[in-house]
Amino acid sequence: MTSSTNDTTVQAAGCALWRHRSAGDLELALVHRPKWDDWSWPKGKLKRGETFEEAARREVLEETGHTCRLGTRLPSARYVDHHGRPKEVRYWAAEATGGTFEPNDEVDVLVWLRPDEAHRRLTHERDRDLISLVLMAVGTDEDPLD
Repeated sequence: MTSSTNDTTVQAAGCALWRHRSAGDLELALVHRPKWDDWSWPKGKLKRGETFEEAARREVLEETGHTCRLGTRLPSARYVDHHGRPKEVRYWAAEATGGTFEPNDEVDVLVWLRPDEAHRRLTHERDRDLISLVLMAVGTDEDPLD
C-alpha cells in the first residue's frame, strides 16, 4: 500500500501496542503528547513513499522506543485534525518486542496500563473503541471495562 490514496486526506498509521505482564495479564501502551496534552496510541503521518505498515512500526519506535510485531489490522479512525483537514489513521494491534522509552519532543510520558485503566486514560472516544478489538485480536478474555 502506498503512502497516499487521496491528496486532501492526511494519511497516518499507528498501533495499539500491547505486552503481557509477568502475571500474564495484558498491558496497553499509551503516550502523552504535550503539544496536545492528550493520551493516545502511538501514531503519526506517513512519510513520502512509506507504506502504512512501515509508518506504524516507525511511529511506535519513535514515540515509545519499542520495536513491535504488527498483528491484526484494526479499523481506521477518520476525523478532522486540529488544522481542519480530514485525517485517516490506520491501526494495527502490535506486540511490543523490546526497547526502552526515552522522553522526547513529541511524547513526554509512556505508560503501560491494564485495558480498563487505558480505557479511562485515553482522551478520545475513537481511541477507546479500539481496546475491545485489540483484546479480541490478542485472544484474551479480559473485559476492557472491568
